[in-house]
Amino acid sequence: MRSGPTVSAPGVMVAVIDESHTESEARIMKITEPQLGAPCWSELGTTDLAAAGAFYSELLGWTPGEPSADAGGYTRMLLDGDPVAATSPLYQEGQPVAWTVSIAVADADATAAKATAAGGTVIAPPMDVFDLGRFAVLADPTGAVFSVWQARAFAGAARRDETGALCWIELRTRDTAAAQAFYTEVFGWSVNAGEGYTQFGLEGADFGGMMAMGPDFPEGIPPHWALYFGVDDVDASAAKATELGGMVHVPGTDIPGAGRFAVLTDPQGGAFAIYTPQS
Repeated sequence: MRSGPTVSAPGVMVAVIDESHTESEARIMKITEPQLGAPCWSELGTTDLAAAGAFYSELLGWTPGEPSADAGGYTRMLLDGDPVAATSPLYQEGQPVAWTVSIAVADADATAAKATAAGGTVIAPPMDVFDLGRFAVLADPTGAVFSVWQARAFAGAARRDETGALCWIELRTRDTAAAQAFYTEVFGWSVNAGEGYTQFGLEGADFGGMMAMGPDFPEGIPPHWALYFGVDDVDASAAKATELGGMVHVPGTDIPGAGRFAVLTDPQGGAFAIYTPQS
């Protein structure tokens, strides 16, 4: 059975708590080093960086950082001063507006080679991002695109599994067997298979899942990773997204025993999901 995203999942990331803040602030875990093999960053490739920044700032409480002139305006999005995601220009011709998740790795080149050997495809070969790290864009054998990040000066998201931050990733694919074989081989993910839904994790903590794309998915929608962000109230946030120019594609829906989610698109067409855990 699908258990859904978890907000505050222990063991997913190496983190520290700054005890100088208030008790409520101290419960927030600051990520100091990403766990290898786990999600560490998310970025939105979009046609309008300013509009996207304004939309997500209003919806998720983010603040845009300083755009990077050397990277076409690439902008980190901050949650109370901590980086949690980014907006990015579309660097390649034909690149769709979409969210992409990055997986932390020790060696981007070795991982790209391993992914190729496991049946994946290299979309963008490993390359350095200034002194921040090294990344590659890959696709699994079913066509779902993701990135890998070899951290140097920049570790990735400093917050996860809380309101305003990434809390779950979900693979939607038409070949779950091929996808499962690929990710377990390349990243060593554990598999918790249920009826109609599979969860992925590391060291006893699940951070994502996988579902089969059935006939309810139009043929034109390719396999993809869906990103979930934590909110305090799914229905209120979905209504706010509509007011801000977004669209609701799946209205607030309960996951028994877990929480409530909705699937949205931003004004430029970037699809994402929001989630509130069951109290």
